[in-house]
Amino acid sequence: MLTKKQKDLLLFIHERLVGGDIAPSFDEMKDALGLKSKSGIHRLISALVERGFLERLPNKARALQVKRLPDGYIPADGDQTEAAKKARLVQDLNRYTPPSAELGSEQTTLSVPIYGKIAAGTPIEAIRHEGQNVDVPPTMLPLGDHYALEIDGDSMQDAGIMDNDVVLVRKSDAANDGDIVVALIDQQEATLKRLRRRGSHIDLIPENRNYEIKTYDANRVTIQGVLSGLYRTY
Repeated sequence: MLTKKQKDLLLFIHERLVGGDIAPSFDEMKDALGLKSKSGIHRLISALVERGFLERLPNKARALQVKRLPDGYIPADGDQTEAAKKARLVQDLNRYTPPSAELGSEQTTLSVPIYGKIAAGTPIEAIRHEGQNVDVPPTMLPLGDHYALEIDGDSMQDAGIMDNDVVLVRKSDAANDGDIVVALIDQQEATLKRLRRRGSHIDLIPENRNYEIKTYDANRVTIQGVLSGLYRTY
């Protein structure tokens, strides 16, 4: 989840780029957000880069690329940027309702297997608990096969994922930069983090400033799923 200032800055940059313009200067960003100094803009951009919403393009002045738009943002019809296309795809998937098991029946819940606990902190092994399931409304699940994991830790709390939550994961061995994924490290340890690729390396990014980004050689990391929902009980 972005702060209001982070969201405002991201959309300001995006709207400038949609028209084919270069990214705004730091002074323009500062004035648009009503900040007193450019240091605040530096912090906002760094946070957006760390969370996979922005990318700095090397060897170019004022070169920023929007990789992902805020959740719920509806792009204009003429916006054909890659970030807008991805946002429309997410909206289409979220509108998808799995069909009922039997024609003419009303299926009120789907049973999703719980594979075990996964770390949102230091990676731990994810072990399937046979026979355990969570029942969720069909509207919570986009197209695809899913499983559930219990969260152990608080390193994703700024993305709204808390200790003891149950996350719903779409099975996939592929993901886009900025996706929150289940990553298997060295075929031994699994963790839930935001994904960022850098050449032959992969960054697994926490959503909590108290945790550090972990970087691995790409061949050490296997994607096992992409976050598609969250189930929480009180």
